[in-house]
Amino acid sequence: MARNVIIGQSGGPTAVINSSLAGVYKAACSLGADKVYGMKYGIEGLLKEELVELNVLLDDRLSIELLKRTPSSYLGSCRYKLPEPEADSTPYVKLFALFDKYDICAVFYIGGNDSMDTIAKLSRYGAQAGSAVRFIGVPKTIDNDLCLTDHTPGYGSAAKYIATILKEVIRDSSVYDIRSVTVAEIMGRHAGWLAGAACLAGGDDSDGPDLILLPEVPFDQDKFLARVDALQRVKPNVIIAASEGVKTADGTYLCDLVSTAGQLDAFGHKAILSGTSRYLSDLIHDKLNCKSRAIEFSTLQRCASHLASRTDVNEAYAVGGAAAAAAFAGETGKMIALKRISEYPYQCITEAVDVQQVANLEKKVPLDWITPDGMQVTAAFEEYARPLILDEVTPVYVNGTPRHICL
Repeated sequence: MARNVIIGQSGGPTAVINSSLAGVYKAACSLGADKVYGMKYGIEGLLKEELVELNVLLDDRLSIELLKRTPSSYLGSCRYKLPEPEADSTPYVKLFALFDKYDICAVFYIGGNDSMDTIAKLSRYGAQAGSAVRFIGVPKTIDNDLCLTDHTPGYGSAAKYIATILKEVIRDSSVYDIRSVTVAEIMGRHAGWLAGAACLAGGDDSDGPDLILLPEVPFDQDKFLARVDALQRVKPNVIIAASEGVKTADGTYLCDLVSTAGQLDAFGHKAILSGTSRYLSDLIHDKLNCKSRAIEFSTLQRCASHLASRTDVNEAYAVGGAAAAAAFAGETGKMIALKRISEYPYQCITEAVDVQQVANLEKKVPLDWITPDGMQVTAAFEEYARPLILDEVTPVYVNGTPRHICL
C-alpha cells in the first residue's frame, strides 16, 4: 500500500494557512507516512511536477513553530480551475499518474470554496477510476464563507486585525474638532463576515463603527446619506466600515462606479474589487459637504501574522491534524469542518463533512444578524465572532522584526 502523502495550498493566503500545513504534516508523520510532499503553487504546480519534500525542509521543532507563525502560503498558491472530468480528463490522467509515480496514498488541499471544488472533482474522478488515493479538503479563507463549518481558519485572525486597526483609526479620527467621516474598506466579495467583524472594535473605550455595510443588503444611496447626515448632527467624527462587495439593488458593485477593474479569475470571480471606500467618501463629500477620507485595509487583512488570534492558530493546526487522521482512517471526498459545541466556555471540535456539499457554495451572514436598516450588525454577530479573536501568538522576533520561514 502507498505510504506517501502530498499537500497543496490554493487561493488567497491567510495569517494561519501555514498552521494547517504544519498540522497535516505533523499528523501524517505520526500516523506513519513515509514521505510528505508539498505542491509548489498548488495543483497547477503539481501538474508541472514541481514538488518539495517537507520531511527535508521541516526537519526540526523550530521549523514547525516558525511555519505556524509565518503568514501567506509557504508552498505557494494558484487559482487553477480543473475542468469537469467528463469534458476533459487530460489533467486527471496526468495527476493520477503522478500519484502512482510518487506512491501517494492521500492528497490534502488547503483552501476555500474553489479549492474544495478541486478536491470534489479529484475524489469523484478517483472513485470512477477505482483509485485508492484519498482526497481531503482543509478549510481556509478569511472570507468565512464555507458551508457546513461554524467558521473557517483564517477568519479569526483577519477579524482581529480589522477590529484592532479600526479601533486605532477611530482614535486617530478624534484628534481634530471638525466634522469628518472615515470610510474603511474591508474585504468580502459576496459575504459580509469580514466587514461585520468591524463591530468587534466596540467596547468600553470605543463605540466601534457607526455604520457597517454588507453585501447581503443592497445599498440605498438616499437612506445612507440621510443616516450619515443624522449621525453628524450628534457626533463630529463618523466611522463607516464597508465591504468591498457592497452593491446597489441592480447588482452593480460600488467599486465599479469609480473603477472598471473588473477582470475575472479562473473561477469567474472579479480578480480586483477596489474603490468602494473612495466612492462612498466622494459621495459624502459631494452631497454633505464635509471632510471625508477613504482607507483600504486591502491585503493587510490576510497577512498580519503579528496580530494572529491564538484561537485561530490552534484551530488551523487542529483541522490540519484532523484531515490527516481522516485520510489514514480511510475517508475520502471530505472537508474537515469546525463544529461549535459550547458558547460559554467557547469550544469547537472537528468533523468530516461531504466536500460535494461545500464546493462552489457560499455561506452568507444571516439576515437576522443584520439590523433592519441594513447598516449595522446585531449583538448575535458579536457573540459569534468575539471568541474567534481571543488571545495572541507572539512572533519570533530577530533584529526587531518577525522571523518567517520560506522555501
